[in-house]
Amino acid sequence: MSLESVLEGLDPEQRAVAEAVRGPVCVLAGAGTGKTRAITHRIAYAVRTGVVAPQRVLAVTFTTRAAGELRGRLRALGAPGVQARTFHAAALRQLTYFWPRVVGGEPPKILESKIRVVADAAREIGVSLGGGELRDVAGEIEWAKVTQHRPEDYAAAAARAARRPSVEIADVARTYAMYEELRRQRNLLDFEGMLELTAAVLTEHREVANQVRDQYRYFVVDEFQDVNPLQKMLLDVWVGDRDDLCVVGDPNQTIYSFTGASAAHLLNFTADHPGAKVVRLVRDYRSTPQVVGLANGLLGRAPASGHALELVAQRPDGPAPVFNEYDDEIAEADDTARRVRKLVDEGVPAREIAILFRTNAQSQMYESALAAANVPYVLRGAERFFERPEVREAVVRLRGAARAGADAETDGTGLIRTVRHVLSGAGFSDRPPEGAGAARARWESLAALAQLAEDMAADDPGAGLPEFVAELEERAAAQHAPPLEGVTLASLHAAKGLEWDAVFLVGLAEGTVPIIYAKTPAQVEEERRLLYVGITRARVHLHLSWALARSPGGAQARRPSRFLDGLTGKTTTHTPARLDRSAKRRPAKGPQPCRVCGRPLTAAVERKLGRCEDCPAELNEELLAALKDWRAEVSAEQRIPAYVVFTDATLQAIAEHRPESREDLARIPGVGKVKLDRYGDAVLGLCGV
Repeated sequence: MSLESVLEGLDPEQRAVAEAVRGPVCVLAGAGTGKTRAITHRIAYAVRTGVVAPQRVLAVTFTTRAAGELRGRLRALGAPGVQARTFHAAALRQLTYFWPRVVGGEPPKILESKIRVVADAAREIGVSLGGGELRDVAGEIEWAKVTQHRPEDYAAAAARAARRPSVEIADVARTYAMYEELRRQRNLLDFEGMLELTAAVLTEHREVANQVRDQYRYFVVDEFQDVNPLQKMLLDVWVGDRDDLCVVGDPNQTIYSFTGASAAHLLNFTADHPGAKVVRLVRDYRSTPQVVGLANGLLGRAPASGHALELVAQRPDGPAPVFNEYDDEIAEADDTARRVRKLVDEGVPAREIAILFRTNAQSQMYESALAAANVPYVLRGAERFFERPEVREAVVRLRGAARAGADAETDGTGLIRTVRHVLSGAGFSDRPPEGAGAARARWESLAALAQLAEDMAADDPGAGLPEFVAELEERAAAQHAPPLEGVTLASLHAAKGLEWDAVFLVGLAEGTVPIIYAKTPAQVEEERRLLYVGITRARVHLHLSWALARSPGGAQARRPSRFLDGLTGKTTTHTPARLDRSAKRRPAKGPQPCRVCGRPLTAAVERKLGRCEDCPAELNEELLAALKDWRAEVSAEQRIPAYVVFTDATLQAIAEHRPESREDLARIPGVGKVKLDRYGDAVLGLCGV
């Protein structure tokens, strides 16, 4: 390959990067603008022109996959021998090499996971932590260490950063202190300690620093917006007082602030390195003008926009982004699966389609919908729903309860009550834990199972726990088939760095995007950037959707994400035909008609009332108030939630029908045999019978 050929095929901005082979360089590279191409050609051009020997180059990335891609491209460009490593891999290599000389003795063992030591530390100080809470505390310790906060500083730092772990901040601080003590006692070194110790060795031992700086004289750092303070400290030690440093990043894709990453290092690069050359890559070769326009519009509506990069599409026109609003999440999942099936039938490879969501717990509905539509899929960045530890544990508990005959009641409320009771043993509660993290993710998985029970009860009020367990096992079996190729299911975070021909962004409702625990303006704006990342994954087809209610018949109280304000254009609002995922549970007879207008009733609450919610009915308000007062007394006396006695819809149906006998009362949906025997006389007494 000739020297000039290294620069062939580069656009003017990419060529400017490649030719800037000396001095500090800052490349602001938007999504799809060819940043990897630009920096690999820059390194190859510097090597081929004799500016630097390949073994003197250190290219730092954030994943081993990205490092491997860099090495492969550089070999193809005639620049083999360049070191491309992650921060941790480079630090470990140096620390291992210099340990005998500067420290001596047995080197510490690298701690692959903090969980076991965190569990021991919590036990030592008498704090009880569940599996999700252990992961959350480990995450808090990592955040504290990369932002350079010691245990005694953690509480104040966490408060300033508005962090909301699932464990009391004081308990996190105490566990952190004991974790550090146990780690030292056991001669263990975690990944953060590895970076810190490497920086300390180079700082305290001049001869070591000189040797490393002689080895590496030319630095390139990719994804610089994701660098945390600890990594920045190590980089500064590596570089020393030299200026052959090139950083590449996109402030619009800063989505890991919760781990300690900060775009400030990228945005302040010219202040730290006066005279640095800045090149902006804005020509988007990935996405159509329609996708690019939506991405630019999203960031342009930020409160203090000023985003550094506005993309310029280079591809031909494509279809406009599609916005869809659904009555409920099941309708959203079913129609998304139908649209995916249509794309596949039209020739779009399944591997070139992705469904992206905000939280991993949302995958369950899409796994089920795709399986029902006979569309293969692969789940990226998380275990399949039915393979998650908390879900496996919950299914085992539910199976055991079914075998023991746990649900004596035969109405839908009995199923809901029984499932919630069993799930409580696995850590489920009516209220989610505070903040984000593993504990929240575990709760959301269990909440999805509880919601499945409610959906089954709505479809078949006579279903019991054995039927529910059978349904779970059937779903699990259908979704365990290992597809060779499939549609990608992934969270928005896991999708970063990837791209597909067609992308479906689902669940774009307030409370999910932005996520409900994003409280501060900075946290909300990070959620905006996360949606931007999702939009810019699409090459041609882009679908954005949200649901007005969680489940069929639920109150349609949700609204689209605030980020879509002014962007949606014409929105399709419809309830498509559902995929038949529960035909075996549906009664053979037709839907119950409304007793007022005759319309078929499909929502659970309407079936209980016997009419459409908006149809007029004679309601005895005094009786309804008396029934609610009686229910509150029974709930307190029996120490059970009020809805377990009777739901609001059932009480309203009683107040409308005013039953005159046990037979009349038994005909009201929600009043099964068990409740009739338990509460029938009291209810009829209130009705004046």
